[in-house]
Amino acid sequence: MTENNQKQTMRFETEVTQLLNLMIHSLYSNKEIFLRELVSNASDAADKLRFEAATDDALYGGDSDLHVQIDINKEARTITITDNGIGMSRDEVIENIGTIAKSGTKAFVESLSGDSKKDAHLIGQFGVGFYSSFLVANRVTLNTRRADMAEEHGVSWASAGDGAYTIETIARPQRGTEIILHLRDDADEYLEDYRIKSIIHKYADHIPFPIRMQSIIEAETDDEGNETKAAEISIDTVNQASALWTRAKSELSDEEYINFYKHVGHDYDGPLSWVHQKLEGKYEYTLLLYIPKHAPFDLWQQDAKHGVKLYVRRVFIMEANNDLLPRYLRFVRGIMDSSDIPLNVSREILQKNPAIDAMKKGATKRILGQLADLAKEKAEDFTTFWNEFGNCLKEGIIEDFSNKAAIAKLLRFASTETDTQSASLEDYVARMKEGQDTIYYITAESLAAAKHSPHLEVFRKKGIEVLLMHDRVDEWLTQHLHDFDGKKLQSIAKGELDLSNIGDEEDKAKMEEAAKAAEPVIEKVKKALGDKVKDVRSTHRLTDSPACLVSDQFDMGGNLERILKQAGQEVPTSKPILELNPEHALILKIANIDDEATLENWANLLLDQAILAEGALPEDPAGFVQRINQMLAH
Repeated sequence: MTENNQKQTMRFETEVTQLLNLMIHSLYSNKEIFLRELVSNASDAADKLRFEAATDDALYGGDSDLHVQIDINKEARTITITDNGIGMSRDEVIENIGTIAKSGTKAFVESLSGDSKKDAHLIGQFGVGFYSSFLVANRVTLNTRRADMAEEHGVSWASAGDGAYTIETIARPQRGTEIILHLRDDADEYLEDYRIKSIIHKYADHIPFPIRMQSIIEAETDDEGNETKAAEISIDTVNQASALWTRAKSELSDEEYINFYKHVGHDYDGPLSWVHQKLEGKYEYTLLLYIPKHAPFDLWQQDAKHGVKLYVRRVFIMEANNDLLPRYLRFVRGIMDSSDIPLNVSREILQKNPAIDAMKKGATKRILGQLADLAKEKAEDFTTFWNEFGNCLKEGIIEDFSNKAAIAKLLRFASTETDTQSASLEDYVARMKEGQDTIYYITAESLAAAKHSPHLEVFRKKGIEVLLMHDRVDEWLTQHLHDFDGKKLQSIAKGELDLSNIGDEEDKAKMEEAAKAAEPVIEKVKKALGDKVKDVRSTHRLTDSPACLVSDQFDMGGNLERILKQAGQEVPTSKPILELNPEHALILKIANIDDEATLENWANLLLDQAILAEGALPEDPAGFVQRINQMLAH
């Protein structure tokens, strides 16, 4: 945008106005977070200046004392938060304040529920912490200047949160940003020094820059009222101003860890767990990594911004989750601080740096170890984690071969033994029947479809547990996870099924006899269906249903084929195999039909029913209904 010295009035994006209304009504009971968000933003601005000044010292302009200043004016009813960080240009103000993030805006607004506790943790995650100003202020003024621009390029922004804002170019001698909050009538508590200091101690004690406040020491008088000591104004630092992760674990309380997480994770709730370690060896680095309780609304967006922050000797470098951790661990929040990479590292250098590679491997190992401990020692917390991030972890089986065994132990599934996703592969192996050497599973579009699949019938009869996989990622997971603890994983809907080692010999002999007797009807149905199917054969999978569909061992399964087609991908269609239950009354009835037209109707009806049981639609739904009506009429 071309700079314009005139004051302009501009409209907020529609979503900003919606956000302000929803936020103010959702978070009215948690107003104090405004200070956490604004101080956090100020700290980030100081971090960015320190990073850029590492290669351009002139940006400091002779002032390298980075800090945040908070001033209270009771008469004017204002709080002013000032930083001497990187500052913003006019275009950056419009981009960062006049609009919300470039993607996912609608999804974010829709995700706000009106429940203050649920909505609070979303605010920072979406990068809209600045707007929390309007929780306590009915008017906000922001004055700023970018460090690499002259003082005549300052910018002033102001809004009453009513759908519009003004912006103009001003002269501003100081770099950095000043935010002036004109408080609402119901926000008197934030005009008290002790209240502001208590919030800073709660949320911002760990910020590695001094947070300073003005203190007034009242004048002293003698008994006659004569002034013996003049009033004094002092500037005090009200936080510890040290990088929390550099301190020993023994010095830190759980409360300090949790408050740091709320800062770095932009989350209202505390984390489920965390890892804090300093590692020394060929490379020296510190990890402070957190596992959240909630999935951010943009967890599945490719351009989601939040992740792990990289520091070099306590200097913030960048937020680079995919470079510092594998993508399947993108839910992790926290920091990594290295002593072995240059301050002016670029993303291209980052991807090739052996120290980063060592940090990534070490951090991944420790996160997976922390999750294993959580599963063992705090099962309820691990269930919370799995419900929020389980599908991310499944991606790790596909992406991370070196840690596949560790990830496999963390996987959880529903099964015929439990409807909830609580069955681990270790649990399954421990419950296996005598003579069973295979882990059986079925994939489907939903838990209901998996639970009601006819493929389960013989397994229920024999009391054999089957894992019920109903997440889309499971189709890819099973292509990469072929065994566990020496036991092969096998789909019950693919290939031949051999349960001869499980059960008695009498059952086996009875099934073989029934299959032999069904050979004539198998041939009849095969001829009637022609090239609609790859084959028709007898089965012992079924006890109650007349027929089911299976895929050849190395063919694409029907569920995966449907998923890919729904995603708009062209996939080669593989013909299914129709298996018939030789003991079912319908099959016995068909065996006695000689009329070709009637036999063809019955054969197609069996095929269409089997397709419906898979959760798909017959190729000719109208024809299916017509055949049903004809048979009902007779």
